[in-house]
Amino acid sequence: MRDFHQPGRSTVFATNGMCATSHPLAAKVAVQMLEAGGNAVDAAIAGAVLLGFCEPQMTGIGGDCFVLLHKPGDKDVIALNGSGRAPAGLSAADMRAKGLTSMPVNTADAATLPGAIDAFCKLSKDHGKLGLKAVLAPSIYYAEAGVPVSPRTAFDWKLAAEALKGPAAKYYLMNGAAPQAGQVFRSPEQAEVLRRISEFGRNGFYEGEVAEDMVTSLQAAGGTHTLDDFANTSCEYTQPVSGSYKGTELIEHPPNGQGATAILMNNMLAQFDLPSIDPFGAQRAHIEAEVAKLAYDARNRFIADPDHMSRMEHMLDPQTAAHLANLIDPKKAMANPAKLSEQVHKDTVYITVVDKDLMSVSLIYSIFHSFGTGIASDKFGILFQNRGAGFTLEEDHPNEAAGGKRPMHTIIPGMLRQDGEVVMPFGVMGGAYQPNGHARFVSNMVDFDMHPQAAIDAPRSFSDSGDMKVERGYSDAVRQELADMGHKVSVPEGPIGGAQAIFIDRKNGVLHGASDPRKDGCALGY
Repeated sequence: MRDFHQPGRSTVFATNGMCATSHPLAAKVAVQMLEAGGNAVDAAIAGAVLLGFCEPQMTGIGGDCFVLLHKPGDKDVIALNGSGRAPAGLSAADMRAKGLTSMPVNTADAATLPGAIDAFCKLSKDHGKLGLKAVLAPSIYYAEAGVPVSPRTAFDWKLAAEALKGPAAKYYLMNGAAPQAGQVFRSPEQAEVLRRISEFGRNGFYEGEVAEDMVTSLQAAGGTHTLDDFANTSCEYTQPVSGSYKGTELIEHPPNGQGATAILMNNMLAQFDLPSIDPFGAQRAHIEAEVAKLAYDARNRFIADPDHMSRMEHMLDPQTAAHLANLIDPKKAMANPAKLSEQVHKDTVYITVVDKDLMSVSLIYSIFHSFGTGIASDKFGILFQNRGAGFTLEEDHPNEAAGGKRPMHTIIPGMLRQDGEVVMPFGVMGGAYQPNGHARFVSNMVDFDMHPQAAIDAPRSFSDSGDMKVERGYSDAVRQELADMGHKVSVPEGPIGGAQAIFIDRKNGVLHGASDPRKDGCALGY
C-alpha cells in the first residue's frame, strides 16, 4: 500500500469493465462503449481513435498499431499487426546514392503507409459487437467540437512544434504556436475522414478522395507513394512470442515489433539476484542499463520484417541471455556493446481494456516521433508517421529499407499470463524505451512484489545511445554512483515513457486499474 502522506495514485477497482489509457476523455469514452453493450474491442478502438485528437503529437489515423487480444475461454492470445509497409518505390540504394548514411526522420522517405485504420476495421469486423459507426461516433463528435489540450500534451506539443511544416503547421498550430493547456483543439477535416470510414470501412480511407489527398501530398513532399500502395495496405494476424520470468509469462508481439527485446532482457535479468538489492539503488539501475545495451544491440542486428529475418529463436533462447549476461561487469559500464557481444551473436499511445466477460485488449497506436514526419495531407490534415526511420541503409541488413517491407517497430503491447491464464494486459510507451520498460515493469512486480500501480509509479532510468537518462525520482547520490561506474548520466527534459495496466483478479472478481502519473490519463471502470 502506498504512503498516503506522499503524492501518488491509488489503484482503481471495478467489477464490470475497465479502461486504462493516457487521457481521461479516451478512458471515459471506452467505458461508455462497455456500458452501451460493446466489448473490449469496441471500447479499445473508440478510445484509441479519440487519442489521436487528445494527443495528436503522439498518434493519429496516419499511424500504425499493434494489438494483443485474449478472448474468454480461448487458450491462445491473438496478435494483429497493423503496421504499414514502405511504398513500393522506396529504395535504400537510391538514398545511399544521394549521400545518405541513415534514414531521414522528417521527409516523405520516412513515411510508411498508415496501417492502423485497416487494423481497426479488421478488428471491429472480426471481434467487435457494435460496428464502426457506433465506435467512431465519439471521435467524430470530439474532432468537430474540440478537445481541451491537457497539461502533458501541451508540454509535448511545444517541444515538437518546430517539426510541423506546410499544411501540418496550419492544422496543428494556433496562430503559429503550439496551443497552451486549456485551449481547444479541433480537426473537422479528420472528422469527415472518420465519417467516410464509418460509412465505407477501410475503402473510405485507402481509396477515393482521402487516399488521393494523402498520395498527392506525399508526392509533393518528394515521396514515391501511389494509390496502389494505399489500396494494398493490409494488416495481418500473427503468432505472439513469449518467455517466462520466474513463473510469470511475458507475451509480446512478434517482429517487426521489438517485443522479443523485452523477453531477452528479462532472460538476462534472471541471471542476477535482483531481489537482494535496493530496487531504487545504483546497482539495479546499472545492471538494467548494461542488460539493455546488449539486448538493444541484438535488436538492431536481427529484428526486421519477419519475411527478412531468421534469428528469432536465437534471441529468445535462454542460453543467449546467459552468455550475454556473463559479459556484464557489475561495477563498470561497457563502452561498446556491439563489439563486446560479437562472439555471442555469431552463426508509441497505449490503451488497455478488459470487459465484463474478461475479454482483454492490449493496443498501442503511434506515429513514432512527435508529429511523425511533420508532414500532413493538404485537404484533410492527416499527419504522416515516420516509421520508415526504423529502417537502416546498411546494405544487405535484414532491416534494410526497401519497397513493400515493414520496418523494425518500437511499439509493443504486452500481456502477462500465470498458470495458463491471462492476468494482465499492459503497455509502456516511450519509443525505444518500451522493451526496457516492459522488463522493468515485470521485474518490479516479480522481484520486488510491487502492485502494478506502484510498479508504474517507480522511478525509471534508460541507457539510450550512450546517454543514461535518470529521472528525478532517483537521488543525486544514485546518479553520482552511476557516473562513477562510467555511465554518462543526464536528467531527461521530460519523464521516461508512460504506462497502463489492468490486473484481472479472478479470485475476487475485481479488475485493478493502474495508470502512469507521467501522463494525463487514468484508469476508469464501472
